[in-house]
Amino acid sequence: MTQALTAADLRGILPAIPTPVTADDTVDVAAVRAHIDYLLKAGVDGVVPLGGTGEYGSLSRAQRVRMVEACVAAADGAIPTVAGVLDTGFHDALASGKDLAAAGASALMVVTPYYTNPTQQGIRDYFIRYADESPLPVVLYEIPYRTRIAVQPEVLHELSRHPNIIGMKACNTDLYHFLKVVAGVAEDFSVLSGEDCLFPLHMAAGAKGGIIVTASVLPRTWLALHQAAAAGRIEQAVAMHRKLIPLLDMSFAETNPGPLKAVWDLIGIDAPRLLAPLLPAHDELRQRLYVELKARLVEEAGIR
Repeated sequence: MTQALTAADLRGILPAIPTPVTADDTVDVAAVRAHIDYLLKAGVDGVVPLGGTGEYGSLSRAQRVRMVEACVAAADGAIPTVAGVLDTGFHDALASGKDLAAAGASALMVVTPYYTNPTQQGIRDYFIRYADESPLPVVLYEIPYRTRIAVQPEVLHELSRHPNIIGMKACNTDLYHFLKVVAGVAEDFSVLSGEDCLFPLHMAAGAKGGIIVTASVLPRTWLALHQAAAAGRIEQAVAMHRKLIPLLDMSFAETNPGPLKAVWDLIGIDAPRLLAPLLPAHDELRQRLYVELKARLVEEAGIR
């Protein structure tokens, strides 16, 4: 089994990666291997399969395990694999976490319980129980625009002090909420930005890095952006990020990962297929994104 991740390891750029699938909706292992190799050569700090970008809810349980196994095998110990767990109920989520741990994951990124509309106390109890029983360290995943549930900063402060909760992927777009979260979490707790569009601001406010969707195609660009922000060169980081805004707008103009899968071939990954209920990106969007990503890749080639 892969060595478990620590909070000190949870930093830098960890691309949130799509799941390449074949015509029968099973994981394209060769494409996973090619993608991980591409990211390893760039120097990323980890990979995060099976989030929303990885179409978790549309994959069978067996294929989720296969995806993690493929990532772990391709990474071969060079970088950690933080596997998403997006089930709605505790027992299914725990069973999924155990399966993904057995597949070699280094940590589990566990989403806020949703649909049942829990109270803040219920959310707190859920994560504490999960962390108590999880075979791997837990990364909290707060994404209110998907779950319709926000976690109060005070709850996150308490959870950050659990010995088996090492960090969080922060996708709450309320910047004041983010500032309050970072102000009160434990010193050894790693807050990662989960928002491509807010990354330099999150870094300025205390994030240790990010779980970034578009880093799956532009890893060197995002690593350079992180390096600038981590060194306190926020003005430079903002300027670098500003150049990415057209790409970000297009990448999320339709449901992720549809747009990026449509132009994946630019980095040598021929796997545009999406899983139901997602549909392929509209051709006009695909064409514009193709041009923009190609330009950004040309620029990225100059990054050393």
